[in-house]
Amino acid sequence: MLTHISIQNYTIVDTLEMEFSGGMTVITGETGAGKSIMLDALGLCLGDRADPKAVRHGSDKAEIIASFDLSDNPAAQQWLAARDLCQGEECLLRRVVTSEGRSRAYINGSSSTLQDSAELGGLLIDIHSQHAHQSLLRKSVQRQLLDAFAGHQKLAKSVETLALEWLQQQRELEQLSTARDEQTARAQLLSYQVDELNELDLQAGELDALDEELKQLANAENILHSAHQALELCEEHENGSRRALHLMEGEAHSSPAANNARELLDSAAIQLQEAHSEIQRHIDAVEINPQRLVEVEKRLEQIHDIARKHRVKPEALTEIHASLQQEAQGLADGGQRIEELQSSLSELALRYQKDAATLSKQRTKAARSLEKKASAVLATLAMEHCRFEVSLQTRALDTPQPQGAEEVELLISTNPGSVAQPLGKIASGGELSRISLAIQVVTASSGSLPSMVFDEVDVGIGGAVAEVVGRLLRKLAADTQVLCVTHLPQVAAQGHQHLQVTKHSDKKSARTTMSQLLDDARTQEVARMLGGVKITEQSLAHAQEMLSDACDA
Repeated sequence: MLTHISIQNYTIVDTLEMEFSGGMTVITGETGAGKSIMLDALGLCLGDRADPKAVRHGSDKAEIIASFDLSDNPAAQQWLAARDLCQGEECLLRRVVTSEGRSRAYINGSSSTLQDSAELGGLLIDIHSQHAHQSLLRKSVQRQLLDAFAGHQKLAKSVETLALEWLQQQRELEQLSTARDEQTARAQLLSYQVDELNELDLQAGELDALDEELKQLANAENILHSAHQALELCEEHENGSRRALHLMEGEAHSSPAANNARELLDSAAIQLQEAHSEIQRHIDAVEINPQRLVEVEKRLEQIHDIARKHRVKPEALTEIHASLQQEAQGLADGGQRIEELQSSLSELALRYQKDAATLSKQRTKAARSLEKKASAVLATLAMEHCRFEVSLQTRALDTPQPQGAEEVELLISTNPGSVAQPLGKIASGGELSRISLAIQVVTASSGSLPSMVFDEVDVGIGGAVAEVVGRLLRKLAADTQVLCVTHLPQVAAQGHQHLQVTKHSDKKSARTTMSQLLDDARTQEVARMLGGVKITEQSLAHAQEMLSDACDA
């Protein structure tokens, strides 16, 4: 539940610190005092959009910190733990808004996105604004209320997920099926091209090797002729080196220069001998082979012909081959994908129909229960002749609907014997406000959120009905922390805790403060709400009686 809120420099609030307890807390004050400011600030911590104009005039930034006790909220603890943000049984939400329009959100001191703040906020507190009854006119909100009341949100989410997956795969299947004829023609062409390249079987480095072999075969005679000449010259020079070396031997040639000359001649003879051996090996490798020459030329011609077909250089054929094989495999997989989708859709249809049928049964049971409980509450709100119905219009199960197999709509009949119609067509503003409050009270008592906020949801209600509303909210506070902004003394008297909002103004500025009222101060405030500006002994006595009755209830 909400345990503390700190507001600084927000609208007309300079500094506000407030502790909250369990039960029902009422917030009252003069019109225009700023009773809803705290709730607006709390909304910022829960991910609402920030308005830089809300920063107090003359301040650089506004800061709001809300503290929650999570001891009875395992869902929020699990959410935090999954994101490594859990810090025991306390959670701090912080929001900073600058006058330049920048905004930052924090969860337990760690920077957070507004989406995460809103998602966590949905597990912490439920805020019903004074205009909540207007959203009740939307069918999507009506469906969500019924599902929340029944407690089968997990099943409803499963139905939605299955339907969306079904629709997505159905679109993919239609796209693949539409393009199948084009893909078939393309697959045939690819098959021919890949077969041709498979038959070519061009190996890595083969093209360079063929070019080199072609050069040797085409010039074999010239190569052999020049190589033999080189071989003869090596033999001559080697013999000459050996004779020169023989002539330089003997004691007569004992000078250092003669010694160097002998070494050089010996080395030259050795190198010429080695060169002779290499040239011989070269000659042995060269062959005059007209048949092989024709084979090499034919192979190269085949490679160049296929390269021209693909309009690439011969060197790129290996890459083209791999690319075409991949594309052909992709098309083959596409056909397989169609079969997979058809099988998957059949399975999804069965799962969807099963879950949707189960959801329908649960919604039907929950609808009857909601009708009964809401009608009972409406009877206490001076609408005993009102007939409240939850209509479930069945859709065909062969078409997946993310919302389930039926359309949920709330219907109302305010006069005996009249046909129940949609809320927006028949209910007046005051009636719609009471219907909304009744549904909120019934559905909230079935929910799991530890805190609920009602911001002037009692608009359009007065007299004895207002007292009933106060008792309903107090009863609800037995299981859930309730914060209620109200202008009705009958509701304010029912609170376990009473906070008063006061606006102070001078010629330079205005500011709002909030304080807790106890004993006589609370009696004075309820009397003010009863009697206006002038507080009489009668209004004080009436206020004291209302407060006593609330305590005794």
